[in-house]
Amino acid sequence: MNAAALHRAAGLRSGAEALSGSLPPLLAEARHLAAALLMGAHGRRRAGMGDEFWQYRAAVPGDEARAIDWRRSGRSDAHFVKEKEWQAAQSVQIWIDAGRSMQFASAPALPEKRDRARLLALAVAVLLIRGGERVGLSGDTLPPRSGSVQLLRLSAALSAAEANADYEAPQANALLPHARALYLSDCLGDPEPLRAALGIAADRGVEGALVMLLDPQEEAFPFDGRTVFESMGGTLRHETLKAGDLRARYLERVAERKALLGDLCRAAGWQFTVHHTDASAAAELLWIYRALERRR
Repeated sequence: MNAAALHRAAGLRSGAEALSGSLPPLLAEARHLAAALLMGAHGRRRAGMGDEFWQYRAAVPGDEARAIDWRRSGRSDAHFVKEKEWQAAQSVQIWIDAGRSMQFASAPALPEKRDRARLLALAVAVLLIRGGERVGLSGDTLPPRSGSVQLLRLSAALSAAEANADYEAPQANALLPHARALYLSDCLGDPEPLRAALGIAADRGVEGALVMLLDPQEEAFPFDGRTVFESMGGTLRHETLKAGDLRARYLERVAERKALLGDLCRAAGWQFTVHHTDASAAAELLWIYRALERRR
């Protein structure tokens, strides 16, 4: 990683630490206290349900050699990791849309959508890891782990993630069964990949939260007269002399997209919200905090 990337990673972590510092560590509410004690950082040292064998899973890049069950792996051509119950129950996997559309900010004083998403994601990771949980990314590049070193890995990975396409599809194939997940995206692309990802999550018993991030301009459509609309990647371009005539239809489609996303999340057992980049990051972090601790 070059010096510029390291500087961005350090700045991102510093901002996330400051944002999360006003909240307590992510612990379950009173009804989850017993389970938290068994499966948290101290509970893992005790015998009980938190230390029971749960399943074998295929090893992915990033797994440590000591995590490999060599006896089970010796019976096949693949490597397997022996997971215990607490590892699945206390794992949270995060996906941030790295598409070019997430680079949009309508004013210099506003953060880009991707920067707000990264800040929220890392702040949540700080809270989760302080609470003894394991956090990783939803793909196979960074499996869930605990500890302060994982925060550095997450910070570096989130700072470097970028896609060439205007919109990116979520990665759900590496979601751990019965874990939790957090998706942050503007959700302006084709909704079908997201529908498929939420279907996979539901099949695996993964509960989570979807945050739709929008710039206030994308919500209000304050355009009139001659306007040129162009995607961040330059692949889409539309010029009109009467932008005001498009406002009603645009707002209708935004409302339709929100309704669709809400329906998809309800069907999957997920929580859904819309966050604007001119709104309080701390308030949104609190919503995510509560959404991720809510269990059916």
